[in-house]
Amino acid sequence: MIRLFHRWIGVPAAVILCVIAMTGVGLAFFPVNEALQTSSAHGINVGDLAARVQAAQPTVEQIRRSPSGRFTAFYFEGEQPASAVIDPQTGKAVGPADTSSVQRWLTSLHRSLLLGDAGRIVSAVGAVAMFILSLSGILLLKRRAGGWLMILRPVRGQGQGRLHSVVSRLALPGLVLSSLTALLMSASTFGLIPEGDGGPSFPQTVSGRTGADPATMPKLQMTPVDEMISLSFPVSSDASDVYTLKTSLGEGYLDQGTGELVAWADAGWTDQLLSFVRTLHTGQGMAWLAVLSAASALSIPLLSWTGVAGWLAGRSSRRLKSHPAELADTVVLFASEGGTTAGFANTLHAALVEQGLKVHLAPMTRFDPPRWAAAKRIILLAATYGDGAAPSIAQNFLGSLQQHDARPNVQLAVLGFGDRSFPSFCGFAAEVAQVAEAKGWKELLPFDTVDRQSPQDFARWGQHLSEALGLTFELNHVRAPAQTMDLTLISRRDYGAEVQAPTSILKFAFPKTSCWKRILGNGVPNFQAGDLVGIVPEGSDLPRFYSLASGKRDGFLEICVRRHAGGLCSGQLTSMEPGDTIKGFVRSNPSFRPARGKKPVILIGAGTGIGPLAGFARANSSRRPIHLYFGLRHPESDALYSEELATWTEDGRMSSVSLASSRSPVPAYVQDILRKDAENLRRLLASGAQVLVCGGREMASGVASAISDILAGQGLSLAELKAEGRYAEDVY
Repeated sequence: MIRLFHRWIGVPAAVILCVIAMTGVGLAFFPVNEALQTSSAHGINVGDLAARVQAAQPTVEQIRRSPSGRFTAFYFEGEQPASAVIDPQTGKAVGPADTSSVQRWLTSLHRSLLLGDAGRIVSAVGAVAMFILSLSGILLLKRRAGGWLMILRPVRGQGQGRLHSVVSRLALPGLVLSSLTALLMSASTFGLIPEGDGGPSFPQTVSGRTGADPATMPKLQMTPVDEMISLSFPVSSDASDVYTLKTSLGEGYLDQGTGELVAWADAGWTDQLLSFVRTLHTGQGMAWLAVLSAASALSIPLLSWTGVAGWLAGRSSRRLKSHPAELADTVVLFASEGGTTAGFANTLHAALVEQGLKVHLAPMTRFDPPRWAAAKRIILLAATYGDGAAPSIAQNFLGSLQQHDARPNVQLAVLGFGDRSFPSFCGFAAEVAQVAEAKGWKELLPFDTVDRQSPQDFARWGQHLSEALGLTFELNHVRAPAQTMDLTLISRRDYGAEVQAPTSILKFAFPKTSCWKRILGNGVPNFQAGDLVGIVPEGSDLPRFYSLASGKRDGFLEICVRRHAGGLCSGQLTSMEPGDTIKGFVRSNPSFRPARGKKPVILIGAGTGIGPLAGFARANSSRRPIHLYFGLRHPESDALYSEELATWTEDGRMSSVSLASSRSPVPAYVQDILRKDAENLRRLLASGAQVLVCGGREMASGVASAISDILAGQGLSLAELKAEGRYAEDVY
């Protein structure tokens, strides 16, 4: 809703906002130029200034000080009025005071679009639009980042959408200030803000004398020129006339014969507020603020372009629009960890819409049957993360499914996506199907699965679906090619040959990208240890994923790879030499990384599973407690990261390292050292520690069993740890 609101205000207002912004940039030049050309008046009072100007220009009528500190004197040359910029140190003219035609034209265009009062209304509407866009933009940035605490983190994504987010994050403070001050100034122009009480009443009686020297008048001597707005001189031939002094603090009259202050009124709060607002908006008197405001204003054309271009690109890429949930007869929901299952959902959506169905497509987080009054069927496409777990986006879906009763006239189908080599193949999807059956949902199709993103499996299931619906269509899913980058090998370290488990730590350099590509999001994406890199081997278009042992801040991309007999990708990777390149892409894996905070982290792994765990330790600059339990074959053969682990233990990035060697004189596996350290683990888990497990499935199963035994009788279970997000696995 916020995004639609933001879009439907921003697109129509783009032209007006660009005109206002660019004229504002032009006007910002003038206060900066004035500040650079204005002589210092520090330490001078109004009395001395008045005396100096009067000595240089005996016919002076008024002296004005602009917010930028420039002084202008108005006087007569013969019978003709004249004006000049003056040097406050001497009182003499140093240049003309006329406003340039360019400045007058820009001011009129900025304030009223050269259209008078009607234009002022349009400009005010533009200010309202800018203020609303700024606030909604802040909310969208917060939602995109995942919360207020993460709003300053590097922006993910690519292309114009990322550029729009990056620029808006930098410009929004200035845009909020400019639009809010513009609104207040417009409100004042149209009389919506009450005016102050004005100056004091003109004095009825004065001394009747003339000719006092301004330099001797106490009030003028006490007033520094930095507070002065204007000083009007009396007509010397009129003994009833007076000096009029206006300052930022108030306005008053002085007897021209005695210098006595005969009337004074303090400035009202509205006058002070509007004066401050005017300074904030124009930058007059604050040259640095004018520069920052101009920089923010310059972002508006760029934001308008990226916003409109992104909207148009979105419209053109959306071949079919998702139907409103309340009116749809078919609801398709998906749970995807890396976006692949979402692609299958889009293919299904397109096929059903072409058959004339009204289809609503959304993530599983939008599961809300009471809203779907017109729905006849619900189709759930659920990926499986790790060893049978739900994707991070759907971790609470089962609870939501349990809360809602079955709709009597609605049928439901569940299609699982996973890898058949895992014991818990499509475990999450299977559990969804079981819960749906237990809740009494009518079955549209029996539970089915897709193995390793197989288009053939998906097409087979689509044939069954078309028959169940009494329609004729095919699901021809074409996998979108990943946008890869060239990764160049910097170095390699080899282990495990002696124990018939050849393993390498491979360090890659990022491809060089221009600054503009990085701004557009076409450079190396942000990533952390625990995220995944998809390597596309030669001779295959199916990527193989490896857990990252480094983050982008480390300046390189590092993985651990074990060579498997006949393994296409592992064979190519472990045969690389420094200087060789291979294609890959980064995929986020937010479910597998240390949680924010300072609570302890327990890292458990074996073999190449040490990779992301080492990356977590490398990134532990806050020195939170991290305890590693690592299983290997032999310490003299495949002790991966042994040197780094020693260094990190010394500098505090690791609190402890416990090793289990399966081919040492006293063989042990990682679950054995867990049981041996049971008391310490109970203490850590009771204090809120998080457990991260990485490695093979058999190892992960043994670790889960050991942790369950350790927690027995402690009032805490493995299931509870998983439900709280304190136990996560990355298994293969």
